Amino acid sequence: MKAYIFPGQGAQFPGMGRDLYEKSEQARQLFEQANEILGFRITDIMFEGTDEDLKQTKVTQPAIFLHSVILAKVLGSDFQPDMVAGHSLGEFSALVSAGALSFEDGLKLVASRANAMQKACEIQPSTMAAILGLDDYTVENICLEATDVVVPANYNCPGQLVISGTIAGIDYACEKLLAAGAKRALKLNVGGAFHSPLMNAAKMELEHAIAHTEIKAPVCPVYQNIDAKPHTDPEEIKHNLIEQLTGPVRWTQIVSHMLEDGASSFTEVGPGNVLQGLVKKVDRAVPTSSAALQ
Repeated sequence: MKAYIFPGQGAQFPGMGRDLYEKSEQARQLFEQANEILGFRITDIMFEGTDEDLKQTKVTQPAIFLHSVILAKVLGSDFQPDMVAGHSLGEFSALVSAGALSFEDGLKLVASRANAMQKACEIQPSTMAAILGLDDYTVENICLEATDVVVPANYNCPGQLVISGTIAGIDYACEKLLAAGAKRALKLNVGGAFHSPLMNAAKMELEHAIAHTEIKAPVCPVYQNIDAKPHTDPEEIKHNLIEQLTGPVRWTQIVSHMLEDGASSFTEVGPGNVLQGLVKKVDRAVPTSSAALQ
């Protein structure tokens, strides 16, 4: 069974999507449609912008979404998933590619999500840190001991868990986690505490947008971040999308569940190859690849 996986924030790079735009008329039309929907020429930033330009949340999220979704559409009959999943933002790409969301609605939701998260980041200074070389249980318990907000945010693969919280909460947890034997506690260059209670304001804003968006049954199960389980029911999908903003990304568990359910290969659709590396950390033997135009 073929599993297709979609990357999230951090996969962007200067020039992303330019090859699609130049090789495919269908891709060109979709990119131009996106420029109109967003009200600015995101293609100019994607194709010509610098690393810094692409790091703005309001640009990063739509850019990665567009790269992934347009690539899946251009693949046509070569894109035939038995199951899909996306890492954080990538969940929206997965839902559009599996037919649960329209291209236009998906892009509007991603733009709303990016703007809401940007605003939430400005309310309170906050950050994230990658903890390497410790088991999940130890990281979870040390987060619970903190008096400031700090929570597990991304279960990326065995031995790699990203935590999210206030500056003081992250500083406290990093110090304790290093003392507990973590190989590294690496603060990330991000705008705020994604996938934590500090995104509550963004969650409320996105909840309104999702409630007014049509979601259909996807063509295959979508393994969602919040519970790592496969979903096809539109109401469940909506609920899980809303909860995702303040809840953790259970990527390790998603990959494990996909493998248990018969996934025989993983194809990453979008910029970069980060997810393939994470899949290999769960199961070294499973074949992985990047989707590409022939």
